[in-house]
Amino acid sequence: MPNAHVRTEITLTDEERAELTSMARSRSLPAALALRARVVLACEGVDKSSTDVSHALGINRSTVTKWRTRYARERITGLYDELRPGRPRTVDDERVAGLINKTLHTKPAGGATHWSTRGLAGETGISKTTVARYLKAFQLKPHRVESFKLSTDPLFIEKLRDVVGLYLNPPENALVLCVDEKSQCQALERTQPMLPMGLGYVEGVTHDYVRHGTTTLFAALNVLNGTVLASCKPRHRHQEFLAFLREIDKSVPLELDVHCIVDNYASHKHPKVRAWLAQRPRWHMHFVPTYSSWLNQVERFFGIITDKAIRRGSFKSVKELTNKINAFVSHYNENCKPFTWTATANSILEKLTRLCGRINGTGH
Repeated sequence: MPNAHVRTEITLTDEERAELTSMARSRSLPAALALRARVVLACEGVDKSSTDVSHALGINRSTVTKWRTRYARERITGLYDELRPGRPRTVDDERVAGLINKTLHTKPAGGATHWSTRGLAGETGISKTTVARYLKAFQLKPHRVESFKLSTDPLFIEKLRDVVGLYLNPPENALVLCVDEKSQCQALERTQPMLPMGLGYVEGVTHDYVRHGTTTLFAALNVLNGTVLASCKPRHRHQEFLAFLREIDKSVPLELDVHCIVDNYASHKHPKVRAWLAQRPRWHMHFVPTYSSWLNQVERFFGIITDKAIRRGSFKSVKELTNKINAFVSHYNENCKPFTWTATANSILEKLTRLCGRINGTGH
């Protein structure tokens, strides 16, 4: 009786062998597809049986036979999975459009400010998981909000180009300093000892505290090397600001000009401050536009010291807080690096133009 089983012979061209080898070694393709390529490569030749290949690759013989046969019939395209019909859609395009329009153009009843996944599900009759899937597909996030504030400064463009120009192309024989004060740094003492961090749980602090007073942190960031000159003072009037400017003036070599970037706080423009600056021609003040404190790089340092030294601390007095700040600044200056400013004035203006376009599109 003749043998009913006929071995499928695999013969590869040089191009096919090269492509299959690349697929078999790939780390970006699905693992199943790489395995199928290895199966076909192992089956090449007249004397290669499916049993031998299955033993060599450690897989089932029926798997080898399946992909060997399909490759002989369809070549490389046969190694890819066929499309499967799956379950038919339960939400048609009209209901999806209604869900998206409701999310974008309506508010929930009862005075709520935004929709939740469960609220949309109850309103539209679509399951919560399906609503979440469509919101993700259309990149809609009604639970999130981003804050913004457009400057109303009539000289916004001129001031923007002036400050950004100092960052990207600082003048020669000059020092560019970003100066500002962080007011109301509170010396807060937690009412109970903090719980240390451990395996499986984070550090714990009490929500209540005792106030022991405040201090104002004045800081000048050197744009060139990232070092910070800092001083804590009890208040933030023009007297304290002027005293800090004198500290800066003593620390900067006399042969260098000082280009000082500040915001529009009233103490920075006080007549006594102006008179002091008028007597020192090497000082040049550069004011950022109104509502544009993000242009002042020292704000980034304030964020760092708040996050790493102040917010989670517990201080029994203002003196303890100022000692902590001074110690942090000293350690920061030992390993500091300058912030890399890459945005040009034109790129910032283009971004603001897009934002204005979005605002105009709301009809307000």
